[in-house]
Amino acid sequence: MHKEEYTGLAPELMEIPEEKFRLVNLDMDESDEKFKGKPIGFLKDAFLRFSKNKVSMVALAGVLLVIFMAFAGPAMTPYGYNDQNPEEANLPPKMPGLEKLGILDGSRWLTSCRKDSLDEFPEGSILEIGTDVEEIRGVEVVSVKVDYYKYTGVEDDTYHYFGTDYLGRDLWTRLWRGTRISLLIGFLSAITNCIIGIIFGSIAGYYGGKVDMVMMRICEVINAIPQIVLVTLFILYFGSGLVSIVCALLVQNWVATATLIRSQFYRYKGREYVLAARSLGVTDRKLIFVHILPNAVGPVITRVMTAIPSAIFTESFLAFLGLGIKPPETSIGMLLADGQKVILTYPTQVLFPAIIISILMVCFNLMSNGLRDAFDPTLRGA
Repeated sequence: MHKEEYTGLAPELMEIPEEKFRLVNLDMDESDEKFKGKPIGFLKDAFLRFSKNKVSMVALAGVLLVIFMAFAGPAMTPYGYNDQNPEEANLPPKMPGLEKLGILDGSRWLTSCRKDSLDEFPEGSILEIGTDVEEIRGVEVVSVKVDYYKYTGVEDDTYHYFGTDYLGRDLWTRLWRGTRISLLIGFLSAITNCIIGIIFGSIAGYYGGKVDMVMMRICEVINAIPQIVLVTLFILYFGSGLVSIVCALLVQNWVATATLIRSQFYRYKGREYVLAARSLGVTDRKLIFVHILPNAVGPVITRVMTAIPSAIFTESFLAFLGLGIKPPETSIGMLLADGQKVILTYPTQVLFPAIIISILMVCFNLMSNGLRDAFDPTLRGA
């Protein structure tokens, strides 16, 4: 290369002899450094970030455990969900292994028992006699802790893990079968509400103007009707049952999802990458579902996760009104409705359904927070 080929140099550099010039780094291969790892897609990156959230992973494990027991639990006992035995009505919980520790041992305290009639109790049924002796109309009465299974004449090898109800039906089997029905109602209603809300809200938010105005007025009219009134009238007209409850929850719950999606579209549709894609001739459908919607998936997932326990609570409320699942089928709401009638006498009949519905509520809310952060594009790679 000759000195004359250098242009734009300072005059003093032009005076340097040509032999002083030389090219450097000719023996070096200069290039960008290669990636040392495999490229990570959006979904994989979201999963990795979600897996780092220990609280959300514990919540996920809790939900998966409840789902597993909902399908496997009824098979762990020899009783059917509708097998009735009046001789075993209202038995307390009794579980093998734990009974030796004094937990779920089938015992129950009987109050106001005549002190002079304790000898008439079945042999071996009395576990403990209370120290407080009262006198009622000249008769001494005392509280007695008994093995209720022996007290009622039930065979020794009989176990009801969560006890029985007023018809002698095994509550372990009925609770897990009812959990399956409640989860089915929650997932079906949440997914259908999500699909309808995303489509409706995407169209309204993307096109805006008169289209948005008309569609949002429709949402406001539907949302103005009290939900419980709308759901109750729907079930009274079409009858109770799984399909009716899901459809009743579908009538109004999609409005919140549509409103959320609409606000997200107004937030992202004016971004530079969307304008660039539109200028390149990308279709509206692709702009909606490929370029804009993935950025709004975080709040949507949070909405879906919270909608599932909300649907279960609504079904439970309908069960209290007598508008739940048709007997002999059961659900968590039906078990809570039956248990609250005898909550002072047999509290365990409402305790276990309340624990399951509380676990579902807490776990789904914690999961929704973790999934929201995991699918947030602004946190990608963090």
